[in-house]
Parts: sequence; structure tokens; C-alpha cells
Amino acid sequence: MRKIQTQGVHHITITGADRQSTIDFWEGVLGMPFVFDQPNLDDADQGHLYFDPGDGRLITVFTAEDRKPGRHRIDQGPGSLHHLAFNVSKVTFDQVVERLDARGIKHSGVKDRGFMDSIYFREPNGMLIELASYRFEPPLGYTHTDVLHRAHLIRVKAGDGHIDKIHLADAIEELVTEGTNTLSSDRSPKNPFK
Repeated sequence: MRKIQTQGVHHITITGADRQSTIDFWEGVLGMPFVFDQPNLDDADQGHLYFDPGDGRLITVFTAEDRKPGRHRIDQGPGSLHHLAFNVSKVTFDQVVERLDARGIKHSGVKDRGFMDSIYFREPNGMLIELASYRFEPPLGYTHTDVLHRAHLIRVKAGDGHIDKIHLADAIEELVTEGTNTLSSDRSPKNPFK
């Protein structure tokens, strides 16, 4: 028996409302370019709109003109989607509250997640959306996942409850130390001002 090895998310498809409200939210609020559309190949009565969330992959939405947006809660029970999270830059994240407020979109306010900041709100059909901004950039040659995995190991060893800034800083230092060469025989911390 062998695994089926994934290599990233190919796309995510959401059941949306009508065409225009879908475009207005995904492109007009979240800034995702509307890259193409076609009929839903399994149901010709529905449209299938494609948006680029910023990494070259796709968010797709099935639309139907008889479905109008309604601000209701979507089932988040076992087996259901709890929320969909998108990465935003720090400079964008710092303006999210103001931009949501300008549209009258209710939101959670900024949430401190230790390794990132988050804000939550619902799209027009009630699905919970998270905008998240990492508090760090990984060293060259590493991913956010590499840093978070190392920070997790450091956190567990320290007996701390969740990843926080100190764990991230130590993880980045360890990865840089392991991944770069030096002519120094001693790379330990020093105080040149003593």
C-alpha cells in the first residue's frame, strides 16, 4: 500500500450566490482577480467563476442567478468547513479593519495568534473568512511551515502552551545556523560592548 502524496492545494470550490455578488465579493472586497468563467460542467444551469487568491492557484465559485446572498451562518459541524483563511501582507492587514468598516462588514477585530494576526468575518453567504498575516518572514530557502515546525519543537521542549514570538525567533536562528556556512569556529551569542 502506498500514499497518495499531495503537492499543495490545487483549488477550492465554493457554492456561491449570483454571478455579480460573487464577483463583487471575491474581486471587489478581497482583490482576487477574476481570471475566467465557464458553465459548471456538471450542471449547465450554474456558472463557474475562477479567481486568483494571489499565489497562482484558484478559488472557484459555482453561481446561480436564483441564489441571492443571505447573511446566515453556515453549518460548521464535524465534516463541514469551519473557515477559509487567506494570507495578506502586514501593510494590508493593518488596514483591514478600516476597509471592512467602510463597507459595513461586521468582523471579529484583530486576534493575536502568537505567530500571526487574524481577523474573521463572513462572506455574503455566511461562510467564515479569515485574513491572516504572519509576524515573520522565513529565512531564504525555508518556508513558513519550516519555521512553524521548528518553533513547535522549541515550544514543546520549553513546555509552553502555544507558539509565540520567542519560539519563532529561536526557530529562525536555528534554521539560519544550520543552513549557512561560516568561517567562525564559534557561532554562539557574544557581547562586543563589555
